[in-house]
Amino acid sequence: MKNNGHTPVLNTAETAVRNGNGFHKNGQHGLNGLIIVPEIDITTADERRVKDLQKVYDTKFKPTPAYKATMPDMQNTSENRGTAVTIQHVGIHNFKVPMRVMTRDGGSQQVHCSITGTVSLDAYKKGINMSRIMRTFYEYDESELTPQTLQNVVTSYLENLESSSARIAIAFDYPLLQESLRSGLAGYQYYPVVLETSVTPDQGVRQFIHLDFVYSSACPCSYELSVHANLTRGVAAVPHSQRSVAKISVEYNDGFWIEDLVDISREALQTETQVMVKREDEQAFAELNAANLKFVEDAVRLLYEGLDKDGRIADFRIFASHKESLHSHDAISVLVKGVPGGFNAYLEPFTYRSVPT
Repeated sequence: MKNNGHTPVLNTAETAVRNGNGFHKNGQHGLNGLIIVPEIDITTADERRVKDLQKVYDTKFKPTPAYKATMPDMQNTSENRGTAVTIQHVGIHNFKVPMRVMTRDGGSQQVHCSITGTVSLDAYKKGINMSRIMRTFYEYDESELTPQTLQNVVTSYLENLESSSARIAIAFDYPLLQESLRSGLAGYQYYPVVLETSVTPDQGVRQFIHLDFVYSSACPCSYELSVHANLTRGVAAVPHSQRSVAKISVEYNDGFWIEDLVDISREALQTETQVMVKREDEQAFAELNAANLKFVEDAVRLLYEGLDKDGRIADFRIFASHKESLHSHDAISVLVKGVPGGFNAYLEPFTYRSVPT
């Protein structure tokens, strides 16, 4: 019988299938209690053609415009799955590009960037052209990393992906030279930073800096108890302190730099962890911690004071975590400026697991 491409074809090969009593329903007996039935090939003609294709990569093939016009484009199909709703963010996360970021003193610094680019997607559209997120960014990869560069990127995202909202976030470690406390040495402290720019129809362009600032927190309670043991019983005791982190997010106006946020953090907390340390530096750090005892509540309030008085900062959020050396748990605190429609004190889901320092 001729096959039309969809009708199952009987294969000439035969398969032995065991029947409990050695007989088929029609009583036909097979060899040794087996019945002989034909094997059925249920593949279609199109499926067999695909199966028979050569698995060869043609290094000489060059697609012509006419050929590319025949290629399927699933993003532009109207067949959506799930509920047809607007998606706030869709794009690419963690693609890597080396760039030079402009520094406060007018120079530039080479950094290795991890980039997240997203746009909104209207309810009637199936998807975005993901490659345009990366291709658009690469139009600016030789530009210095500045607020204006990021604004240009998100504007291009709106145009190239026909979206109403766009966002770019660039993460990197920013090196700044830190002098030791007393020995005269110096070493590079690396600050995890994210530069973010977003544009939306209702809020326009917004610019953010996110910074992780690592410091030491010596417990005021533990210090007083240690002194009490020293004075009343002549017993040596050491107050507990621990490495701590403040995750600071600021929305800023033009003219605000990463270095400015680091300076504010250093001035507010005083006890930043050290890079280069000799004995005299270690002693100095012990004295510095004693002079700047702080609970996690103190840490966020000190940072609030420093951030709130800088007129270039429109809004901010502070999340502090003290990795307690006395306890088997962390102490955390969140504080926001309180701008209507701005940052909120919501605890991000990552908080429920662990806060890396």
